[in-house]
Parts: sequence; structure tokens; C-alpha cells
Amino acid sequence: MNNPDELTARTTKVEERVRTGLPPRSVVSVTGLHLRSQEQAALERGVYTRLPMFTRITPDGVEWSDGHAEHVDAILWATGFRADLAHLAPLHLREPSGGIRMNGTATVLDPRIHLVGYGPSASTIGANRAGFTAARSLRNLLKPLAA
Repeated sequence: MNNPDELTARTTKVEERVRTGLPPRSVVSVTGLHLRSQEQAALERGVYTRLPMFTRITPDGVEWSDGHAEHVDAILWATGFRADLAHLAPLHLREPSGGIRMNGTATVLDPRIHLVGYGPSASTIGANRAGFTAARSLRNLLKPLAA
């Protein structure tokens, strides 16, 4: 599918779900995108193996509940295609239907929280646009605090 209008229309379907508070579906599941040969090879090598969410951030990395630790230099908190947002439960952002109501990348219940990678921004097309939009929104939100 190389038609940008068709891809945008399918991405919009995901956006409609999160606007109403429903859990998002993968953009890939509604676009029909498939892994390229090099990505398929990486999948077969185990590169895309998902680890569970770590339970602690340590001075030099992260640690899991079983004691396994990894050194990390930086943490980029991206929700990804299968958003693991359990750590946000204390913020009570979820709707009774299970999703998080969104306005662009910002959560409706707390516009300071942007979930880039949740809903329609969980795609290679949506991520660039969403990251840029989130960064500008947060800059504008924080600008009065810096004055």
C-alpha cells in the first residue's frame, strides 16, 4: 500500500478509537503493513524479543523483579506498538472502556502527559509527526514556567 491518502485514512481509524477512550489497535493491524526482508531476518534472530517492563531505575541502569539488571545511559520512554502503561495507573487516566482518551498525543485528563506511540502515533508515519507535535506542545506548556 503506497497510497498516502489510504494510509492516512487507516491511521485516522486508530485515532478515532483513542478520541473516544477505547484502547488503540495497532496501526499495522489496520494498514496491512508487513515486515521487509531485513526486518523479518531481525525478527528471526530474536532482535525484536520484548522484555517485560523493568521494576526499578538504578543509578546506572534498570533492574527487573528477578534481579536481572542492565546498564543504560539513557531511557527514552516510548509506549511502542503494545503500550505498557501500567506504571501510569496511579494517575487514573484510563476510561471505563479500558482506553485512555487522547487529544493528539496529550491525554485529555492531564494534558501534561503525552503518549507518543499510543494510538495513531504508534506507526512509522504517525511517530515523526506526533513526536514533533508533542515536543512543541510541551515546549509551549512549559514556556510560561521558564519566564
